[in-house]
Amino acid sequence: MTRHRRDICILLAAGATILLSLAGVSTPQELRGTVEKPPAVQIAQAGDPAVLDFPQGTATPSELCGACHKAIYREFSEGFGADLQYGEILYESDQGNKVLGMPAKTSIPSLHAFAGIDPFPAHARAIEEGGMSCDVCHFPQPFDIPDANQAEIAKPQGRSREQEAGGLTCASCHLTPDGKIRGPYDVTAPHATIKDAAIQTAAMCANCHALGKRVVGKQTQTFLEWREDFNKPGLGRQHCQDCHMLRTERKIAEDFEVPVRAVARHLWTGGHSPQRVSSALSMVIVQAEDGGPRLDFHVINVGAGHSVPTGSNRRAVYLRTEVAGPNEEVIASEQWMFAPWFQNRPDDPKYLEQDRNEPNAFAAVQADAQGPHEAPIRAGEERILTWTPPLAAGGYTVRARLVYDLNRYNDPKFTGDQAEIYRTSLAIKIAP
Repeated sequence: MTRHRRDICILLAAGATILLSLAGVSTPQELRGTVEKPPAVQIAQAGDPAVLDFPQGTATPSELCGACHKAIYREFSEGFGADLQYGEILYESDQGNKVLGMPAKTSIPSLHAFAGIDPFPAHARAIEEGGMSCDVCHFPQPFDIPDANQAEIAKPQGRSREQEAGGLTCASCHLTPDGKIRGPYDVTAPHATIKDAAIQTAAMCANCHALGKRVVGKQTQTFLEWREDFNKPGLGRQHCQDCHMLRTERKIAEDFEVPVRAVARHLWTGGHSPQRVSSALSMVIVQAEDGGPRLDFHVINVGAGHSVPTGSNRRAVYLRTEVAGPNEEVIASEQWMFAPWFQNRPDDPKYLEQDRNEPNAFAAVQADAQGPHEAPIRAGEERILTWTPPLAAGGYTVRARLVYDLNRYNDPKFTGDQAEIYRTSLAIKIAP
């Protein structure tokens, strides 16, 4: 990947000049093949408390922030230090099949850096939604952190279509409506700042990760799943950041005289992190009756503070099972799919005709065509799936795998976007 040097001059009110260099740092703009020049920095007048303003609001390129916050920007823009993976995705549309993938490299940007510019959802949006702008979450205007206890979380206002090119930026989360940069600490910086403890709580994530009122099983309700299924019942004290933004000790801005503190890593590891998804679920196989063929598969959400899978209704987890004989031949097999519903009800083919008259017909048809299926496994839930394969007397090995799929709508034989996250087995004997 071509790397470019970024030099940004900030002229201080006292007349001094700071040259900030981002040598060797890749940007989301570079990832999609274009390199945009950072905007001119608006200079404050003498006597103003800060010298750096954000005239472009949340459209301010993140590389501007990366001039001072180098390590944080590297994590955001490159996924440095994470196990984030982005394999090929097969996208099927009325224009034919197309395989989309990211450039091969040792790490990929965080999914926040990709938001709005990732070629897969951008292509899907063009086909499925007629080019409709998903500006509410991918291109938000500055917003206030909401009350975490509101029944329904309001969405932020979206930027104009002309300001969508940069996708989700640092300013999208940190810039307040009154033009200050929010963070967890009191700091002195070349821009106006405000200490806001709520930025370290799940409420910070609520605006973009809670669609509508709580409907168990529905897509894009991760914050509500955390609040209702994990936080309120007392399953744990963790907030979103405690799992998805693990902390490290460092300076927030490397070239300034600031203290070393506990600082969140800006990676947001989730569905593209094998380590993260593999720690979410556990599974146990039980032979329900001694000598009998009935098998119970206990799938337990032990490691996620929300449902699994969560987020987009495209995501799925498959429970794939098989019974093998003494010579390893497969005697029988079975599969279940866990996935979020597209609408406020279970996916079901009986709605297909109704779907074709809806504004989002393409996406609705995709979802209902695959129903019914298992709903996601809620935080702390133990889901039991029962299967009684036709087995003669003898010894067998039961094998079960949990496979995470980033796009359940493509050809099931396509595995470029799948990852095995758990595997277990059990030796059984069937009585005569």
